[in-house]
Amino acid sequence: MAASFIVDDLVLQTALPLRIPILSFPLPPSPAATSSTMSLTSHRHPVNENQLSHVDHRHHRHHRDHLHHHSRLQPSFGICFDVDGVLARGPVAIPEAPRAMRKLLDEGGQLRVPISFVTNSLNRPIDRANQLSEILGIHVAKEQVIQAPCPLSLFKGIQGRFCLVVGQGNVLEIASDLGFRRMCTVEDVAAAYPLLDMVDHDNRRRISNFGYEEKPLQRIEAIVLMGEPKRWESALQIIVDLLRTGGQPGEEAEEMTSPADQLPVIACNMDLQFKDRAKIPRFGHGAFLICLEALYKKVTGEDLRYTALVGKPSEITFRFAEDILTKESRRMGYTGPVKTMYLVGDTPEVDIAGCNLYQKYIDRLRQRRHDENGSSEIPSKSDNSLPGCRNIPEDATFHPQTVDRVVPLLVCTGVYRPEQEQDNGKEEHDGKYHHGHRDFPKSAELDKPAKVCLDVEGAIDYILEIENFCC
Repeated sequence: MAASFIVDDLVLQTALPLRIPILSFPLPPSPAATSSTMSLTSHRHPVNENQLSHVDHRHHRHHRDHLHHHSRLQPSFGICFDVDGVLARGPVAIPEAPRAMRKLLDEGGQLRVPISFVTNSLNRPIDRANQLSEILGIHVAKEQVIQAPCPLSLFKGIQGRFCLVVGQGNVLEIASDLGFRRMCTVEDVAAAYPLLDMVDHDNRRRISNFGYEEKPLQRIEAIVLMGEPKRWESALQIIVDLLRTGGQPGEEAEEMTSPADQLPVIACNMDLQFKDRAKIPRFGHGAFLICLEALYKKVTGEDLRYTALVGKPSEITFRFAEDILTKESRRMGYTGPVKTMYLVGDTPEVDIAGCNLYQKYIDRLRQRRHDENGSSEIPSKSDNSLPGCRNIPEDATFHPQTVDRVVPLLVCTGVYRPEQEQDNGKEEHDGKYHHGHRDFPKSAELDKPAKVCLDVEGAIDYILEIENFCC
């Protein structure tokens, strides 16, 4: 029997019994939230037409003038948008997205609110910005686009090493733009050491028929996993070889005396799945990482250690995103700090958990500031509560950290589906499975949004209402 439930005041139909929880959790009110909410709520009630004749129209003019003045005030908030499953599916915009984004523009077509696009995909920011500009109908600058690898620009100590860069497309160009100078690919390693890739049967036959010649590379000093490769089986073999030989795959495997001896590994994007145009989500880079971790553990008996994990839900990426919002706010001519950061996402274990982890990071930072007698600067960027792979590099340069409140909003147009909450949610919260990465905490509380919205338009409406902000 079909049942209906409500998301953002809209009624949806489902074949499941009416036991589906639609999550909506209370937010700490922003300074202007109470009056806005009361005003909008009051207009939902019927008004007696006879009462309209007693309305003082001078009051209406004053109220309109007040709203116009209020709309020109500087926003104290910024918005981060996930892309896949929130604004687009592949290269196609979600129908509500262009209309939703126009709500953030003034009468001249300029953005009134600092925004950024935080996605775990792998492209050049300029290419993604051009695509978003076209499908959303607004101007998006490359500086507003935060791809999974973008925080690698902070890792100066790795950039000078000879790195294996893994991923598809123009990964070497992307890495070069981020500051890396000495690089090679899986294909380069396979060509230099033909005996490594024996899962490629064509390579076996080629060696049997024509022999082979090794052309050794210099020692590889770090591995940067930007995205999933085309041929997982070959990449997995070669990466494990490099880890076991200390970056010299032509040599015998080394016996590591300590896990700290392992070759540095940085991974971007831990998404197990992402939403494209298929009916169900597709495997992401996180699936490849699970395969690599399992094989390395099986072969060596050791856990694979990451030097850094970047991309959502990493605290590093959210600190990077806050800095981009601050830069956007300054570029727009605003002088006040960004105090509230909203993120609109579609994946609880990635987008929502990342927001909540960053809120915990900010809370600890605030406590450390208090312990430092109110100082606005902390001598060390390291947070002892975090594992090393999720800490911010000591030499990273940012604008001052100003965000007090991080608000995660979950939409129903991507990975998350409210009708699956009944079946999947209970199992996940019981610990039977977890879609997040191994090195991030597994907690049902971290996956809870401040509010579930039907789509990105509902999320923007909610933000503008809470902030009492008119564009």
